[in-house]
Amino acid sequence: QVQLVESGGGVVQAGGSLRLSCAASGRYFSRYAMGWFRQAPGKEREFVTAIISSGSSTRYADSVKGRFAISRDNVKNMVYLQMNSLKPEDTAVYYCAASVSPEALKTHRVDYWGQGTQVTVSS
Repeated sequence: QVQLVESGGGVVQAGGSLRLSCAASGRYFSRYAMGWFRQAPGKEREFVTAIISSGSSTRYADSVKGRFAISRDNVKNMVYLQMNSLKPEDTAVYYCAASVSPEALKTHRVDYWGQGTQVTVSS
């Protein structure tokens, strides 16, 4: 069992940066691939990024490539999402997620979800 709690959301101007954090509890955190999804009002939840259990490999949606960076700390049981050059279309609720692999996350086969944190980018 893994519990996930996101933090770090807020309101930022276009072009600004935010860092989201996801605190995980549970003995086997380091065995899971971790990822971030987002859901804007009236839209389906979409994959943003994923990181392999060891942290040595990552995946990104084309819409965030070059602007967002995922990282993890398996000692602190934390996952981070650094978001730079934010755009109004990045506005959404961002969710932390855990699964068996980055490929599973990309196809929305998620074992555990966080409760989400709101990110609003003003123009």
